[in-house]
Amino acid sequence: MTASNHPRDESTTLPRVTPTGGPPQGAHLDSTAHLMNRISSQLASQLSLVSLDGRRRPAPPALVLVAHGSRDPRALSTVRTLLDRVRELRPGLPVHLGHIELNEPLLPDTLAALRSEEAVLVPLLLSRGYHIKQDIPEMAAAAPVRTRMAAPLGPHPLLVETLHARLVEAGWRTRMDEATRRASGVVLAAAGSRDPDSAVDTGRTARLLAERLGVPVVPAYATTAEPTVPTALRALAARGRHRIAVASCFTAPGRFATECAQAAPWLASAPLGTHPAMARLILHRYDQALATPSTVTAPALASA
Repeated sequence: MTASNHPRDESTTLPRVTPTGGPPQGAHLDSTAHLMNRISSQLASQLSLVSLDGRRRPAPPALVLVAHGSRDPRALSTVRTLLDRVRELRPGLPVHLGHIELNEPLLPDTLAALRSEEAVLVPLLLSRGYHIKQDIPEMAAAAPVRTRMAAPLGPHPLLVETLHARLVEAGWRTRMDEATRRASGVVLAAAGSRDPDSAVDTGRTARLLAERLGVPVVPAYATTAEPTVPTALRALAARGRHRIAVASCFTAPGRFATECAQAAPWLASAPLGTHPAMARLILHRYDQALATPSTVTAPALASA
C-alpha cells in the first residue's frame, strides 16, 4: 500500500437488509462497535472543549510529530497510521505531521500553517543526536508559533515493550529452558549517529531490553557508528550465543531496517511501526514537554 492509498473504513458501509427481515447481510458486530466508538470519540472531542458553565475551553497545544522522512513510501504510510492511533487515544487534541527532509509536509511548512498558538514537537526519533540538538530546534526557532521540544522516544520502557512484542511476533520464545537461554542473544539494530549521546541512549535501550528478555542484547548500527550489525553478531557468537535475533530499532520500514534484517542468522523483528505502545509513548512525551516550562521557544518575529 502506498502512502496515497489509505485503507477503506468498512465500518461506514451500510449493511444490506434481507427480504425475510432477518439480520442484515454483511453486518458485522465488530464493525458496528468500531463505528460507535468513533462516534463516541467525536462527541467526547467536542464536549472536552466546553466547560461546565457552557463556555468554550481553549484548545490544547498542538502535537506535531516530527518524522525524519524517507524515500521508502512505506515509511510515510506507517507514520500516517501512527498519527491516527494517537488521535484515537486523545480525542480533541490537534495532531499534525512535519518532516525534517525527504517527505512533505516539511516541518517549517507545518508550523507555518498551524492555527494553534502553541505546539509541542515530538520527534519520531529513538535517541539524541544532531536532529534533536540542531535541526529541529533551528526550525522551531524560525516558526511563527510558540513551540516546546519533547524528548526523543528512547530510551523508555514503552519503547522496550514494542521491541519485545515485535520479537515475539517474529518467533522469539518468551519461555525457554536454561540451555536455550545460554545459547541465545539479541542484536539491537539502530540507525547510528556520530553524536556520543546517541550511543548512550541506544545502549540504555539495549540494557532495558536485556532485562526484559533475560539474555545479552548488544547495540549495533546500520551506519556511521560502531559496531556494525555483522560485527555484533560475530561478538555474540564468540561468546557461545548461536541463537541470535536482530531486533529492529527503526520506526518504519526502509533501507537500513531491511539491510539489518537480512544480516540476521536466525530471526529478525519488524520495525516498531504502529504498535499501540508507540502511540502511548508519543503522548507521554507530549505530556512531559507540557509539564516542563523551560522547553518553550518564543515565536520568530516577522521582519518589517
